[in-house]
Formats: sequence, C-alpha cells, structure tokens
Amino acid sequence: MKNIVSFLFLFIFVFSSQAQSQVVSSKQNDNPKLVVGIVVDQMRYDYLTRFYNKYGEGGFKRMINEGYNCKNNHFNYVPTYTGPGHTSVYTGATPKYHGIIGNNWYDKELKKSVYCAGDETVQSVGTTDIAGQMSPHRMKTTTFADENRLFTQMRGKTIGVALKDRGAILPAGHTANAAYWFHGKDEGNWISSTFYIKELPKWVLNFNKKKSVASYFKEWNTYYDISTYTESGSDLNNFEGGFKGKETATFPYDLEALKKQNGNYEILKISAYGNDITTDFALAAIEGEQLGEDNYTDILTLSYSSSDYVGHNFGVNSKEVQDTYIRLDKNLERLFSYLDANIGKNQYTVFLTADHAAVDVPAYLQTVKIPAGYIDSKAQKNKFMEFVEAEYGTADLIENVSNNQVFLNRAKLKELDLDLDDVQNAIVNEIINYEHIDKAYTATTMSSTEFNSGIEALLQKGFNQKKSGDVIFVYDPAFISYSKTGSTHGSGLNYDTHVPLLFFGKGIKHGNTFQKTEITDIAPTMSALLGISFPNGAIGQPLEFVLE
Repeated sequence: MKNIVSFLFLFIFVFSSQAQSQVVSSKQNDNPKLVVGIVVDQMRYDYLTRFYNKYGEGGFKRMINEGYNCKNNHFNYVPTYTGPGHTSVYTGATPKYHGIIGNNWYDKELKKSVYCAGDETVQSVGTTDIAGQMSPHRMKTTTFADENRLFTQMRGKTIGVALKDRGAILPAGHTANAAYWFHGKDEGNWISSTFYIKELPKWVLNFNKKKSVASYFKEWNTYYDISTYTESGSDLNNFEGGFKGKETATFPYDLEALKKQNGNYEILKISAYGNDITTDFALAAIEGEQLGEDNYTDILTLSYSSSDYVGHNFGVNSKEVQDTYIRLDKNLERLFSYLDANIGKNQYTVFLTADHAAVDVPAYLQTVKIPAGYIDSKAQKNKFMEFVEAEYGTADLIENVSNNQVFLNRAKLKELDLDLDDVQNAIVNEIINYEHIDKAYTATTMSSTEFNSGIEALLQKGFNQKKSGDVIFVYDPAFISYSKTGSTHGSGLNYDTHVPLLFFGKGIKHGNTFQKTEITDIAPTMSALLGISFPNGAIGQPLEFVLE
C-alpha cells in the first residue's frame, strides 16, 4: 500500500511538472519572436496626417490599417529632449525616476556638465575616437528590454541601433547584448563600446568593410516631383539653415560635392539618407544576430535619428522634412517586408513613437501673426547675474545656469548665512518679471507641492530632486533660445509633447482611439504583451485596449 501511494505521488509530481513545462513552453510560443521598438526622432503626430496621402501602403499606412493608432499620445513631463525621451519610452518612467534629466546637464556633485550616455570608464570599440566611450550607467532604472532579458534567463537578445549613441544605448538598457551607433566624420562606421563587447562581431566588421554607407554620397532630391509637395512650405524661404557651400537651402543637394565643408560623413546624418543607412544596418543586425529565430523573444530597439537632424536644420514646415518622411515610409515598408519574409507574418510585434516633437520656426510663425519669437539667453543671464551681485554682494552664489534651471552654490549660501528657501523665492520673484519668461518655480515647491495638471505637473514629473536645479523657469509658447532658422524642442506644450503611437503585429488589435495615452504607457504595454515584469521604475499603465 505504501509503495502504491508513493507511486501515485511520483506520478502526480511528474505529470504536474510536465504540464507546467508545457504551459511555460506554450506561453513562450504565444509571444512574438521579435519585438521591434521604433522611435522616430522629432516626429510630430501631424506628420502622420499631413503627409498621409504621400505615403505608400506598406509603411505608416500598414501600421494604421492593420494595427492600433493612439491619436492623442503625449509626453507627460518636461523637458522633451532626445535622451529623456528614449529613456522614458523604454522604462515607462519620467526623469523624476529614471534620472536622465536632459541630453546634457550640470552635475551638482561633479561640478561640471555631463552627457546622458557619456562614460569615461569604458573604451570605444570600432574606432580610436572617444565617440565610443558611452554606456547607460546614468540611467537608474530598467527598460522593458532589460526585464525581457531577466525573464528569459538572458536567452532573449537585445540589440540597439541608431545613428545617435543615446538613441541606441538608452532604449537597449543595461543588459543589452550590444548597442551600435554611427560614427561619421572621416570614418563612416558603426561602432560600440566595451560596456557591451570587446570587439565588433564579424557581421559588423563586414558591414563596415563594404563601405556601402559611402554610396549615399549622391544627389538628394525629392522622391516625387517637388510641385506635388503641397503639404509643406515654399522650398525657398528665410526659415531654413541649409549646408555650407550651397547658397540656398533648396533641392537638390549634391552631397558628394558638399561633404568636405559639412563634416564628410556627418552630412549624411542631416539628409534623408541617414534613415536608409540605419535601415541597412538594422536588417544586417537582424540577420547577423539571428534575431527572432528561436522561441525566446528578442528585442530590437531602432531609432531613426535623421528626422531630428533635418528638422533642426530646415524646420518642421520644410520640403526637406516632408521628403525625409516620405523616404522613411519606404524604409518602414522595406523593414516590414523583410520581417514578413524572415521572421514570419504575425510572428513579430512593432511599436512606433517619437522621443519628442518640435515647434514651427518662430520666425515663420511671426509672418502669419502667431505669437512667437526668440530669447536672448546671454543678455538674460547677464541681467540675472547683475541682480545677484547687487542683492547678495557676489555672483559666486550662482553655480550654473542651464537647461532653464538655476543651480545655487550651497557652500556659498552657508558661508553667507543665507536661507535656501529665501534665496530660491527671491530668484523666482526676480526672473518672473523678465520678458518672455512665463513661469518660474523653486525646487522646494516642486518637492513639496503635488500638481495634478497643467505645465506644473509636467515640470514635476521631469524634476529630479537630486539632479535638478534650485529654480526652474518656462518660456512663453513658441519662444525659444535657438537660431532663427530651423526648429527645436524641449517644452511641455502640445507642439513638443504630441507624438505618434502605433502598435502593429502579433498580439495587437486593429483600431484607434482619441483617449489620451502617455509615453510612459508603452513599456508596461509591451511588458504585459510579453508576460514579463514591468520596468522597475515604471509609472505608466498597460494599454489593454490595444492588446488582443
């Protein structure tokens, strides 16, 4: 009898283990083989609608027609820059939590400006230039790619790809197998850092050796007849930067002839062809890393950076921006066709969003009577320092002014026996009177008062108690500290916060919504799709209405 009971227990244990194993295996098989997260640098939501009739059926339109379109998607913090943007998309957190408070910022402990991805403790791989001394070490939280690596016991791969180092590194996270970015100048190669790998794998070496990037030193003209580009402004205007060596910022551009005066390979970044180069390398990465070839979900983080370079140079209403998006649409079609053929239809999942949007060129807005303009930040800072000198007897009280923040010298405060709150409030009361400064708040206010709406709530979600300044200020709408040509970004206004959010592929419903979604919802949604833990600092919620 005792032997029979033991046998029954053993049978039940083995059967339960097999059943559990089958459930786990089934769950893994239910997941997409590959997740591709696409961030289009500086893409406004209205680029989807404004250029819609110029897109083909296989890129943006395919994502809209077969997937889910969140039409009212916004960034929920300030500042809207590339580093914080990419980080927030993949962590589901804001700068308040993940610690990437800008592209560059003043470090209060090191007493100097630091770069979001800069890391002097690692070495370049693929170049002797310092361009490879990068890592995600300043990012305090995990990405959903990190969580997928942990969940799969590091069997699921993560590869990051972007022209910009920060666009490749921050999304891929701390545990990525590798992140690759483009080093231009006189080299034109894809590189990495010793944070990930000791040497470039053979497939990257082969890609660089082919020098296929050099084939893009050719004429950049509009994809379609320029007369049909009715969705953008005049090609010849006063609102665009252009290239050195060319008198006007007008099509066509002979990139071969212009490269010497414009940084050699750097000029390719500032053309629509930078996105072609990115797609070429992304396809090589999928093949070279064998992504999506087993039952463990792999993740490719893919950022298209040229749209940002072109937008900064030519402005959001330019023919150059329109052509860049028409050509990007072709790149998306090429990517999806490759995934269909090599991973399999309905075997992969894609999301597409942006790291921020951009403002119309203020000089252009002025011509159509919309309030807009430019800040003379140098004159404004001089005026402010004169106030500090007169009020406190020394300008040394101010340690740094940058990124619309004022950093106080705490040692000097103590030496002069000044109260921190009193000085912060005095600065707010001073600078709020300056022309085109719309709002100003103290760090004490950001730390002690809870804001639930408006620009104040966005500032608070971007405010990091340990890293941010003692006073934060905000400019009037459409007033920027920038050149009078080209567009920029960084504010909490709709022209900077409203970006696309498209989901497409395995596990995604077909539909659309005007319900407000936030950038921090993306990572929890992808985590929910994969059945993995949310990134450890995520504050967003899964968008369950997009999931099957």
